Amino acid sequence: MITAYWEYFIQQVNSIEVNTVSSIFKLSLSLLLGCLVGFERKRKGQIAGVRTFALISMGATLAMILSIYVPQEYLGLKNGDPGRIAAQVVTGIGFLGAGAIIQMKGSVRGLTTAAGIWIIAAIGMAVGVGLYSLSLAATALVLVVLLFVERLEHHINAGAESRIIRIRLSVIAEDIDGYREVLKNHRVHLTNVYVEYDYDEPVTRLNLVVLIREHTNYMKLFADLRQVKPTVAISLANQVSIS
Repeated sequence: MITAYWEYFIQQVNSIEVNTVSSIFKLSLSLLLGCLVGFERKRKGQIAGVRTFALISMGATLAMILSIYVPQEYLGLKNGDPGRIAAQVVTGIGFLGAGAIIQMKGSVRGLTTAAGIWIIAAIGMAVGVGLYSLSLAATALVLVVLLFVERLEHHINAGAESRIIRIRLSVIAEDIDGYREVLKNHRVHLTNVYVEYDYDEPVTRLNLVVLIREHTNYMKLFADLRQVKPTVAISLANQVSIS
């Protein structure tokens, strides 16, 4: 009896026609796959998390089911197009992706999450058309990229970002050799220097444009920079905020 039910279940799931069993299975599978990717994003503190990715995945799957169902049941429709609904998923998902991107003073965050939203929609569509093995493999590869490739980036010290170290001195600085040496010791690459003198106070304002790694110990770096010359303030800013 159990074997008969199992064979019936497998037959319904693998059927090219839309039926209740296959539809529920597809939605459940897309829910699971969306939750897996969403959990990783939520673990990183991103806006789009488990619920968002699960709903996107299921929505894309449902759109594909409807795309298959309409011509299946209404073949007499003159303008019936099985791909029309699915095509709008790709366009519509762009709005959600854009909402996941945060722009703060020139520093853009959320691109990886936006890309994840886009690909989870594609995975949901793959589930909707019955490409179960492909959707499972795609989800596994997405998790590999999000989990292990990031670790590889940190391991090889990739992903340096352009920043400005602002230093205000209580003296007129005639050279920056000491700062070059400190930055070199911290493996921070100096790309450009902007200097402003105020002889009345007297004050020197240094803007050091650098390429800095994510793993850099800013506290230790600032402490070493402070020892070079009499320092009033040190801050880290985005490159676009230079004035």
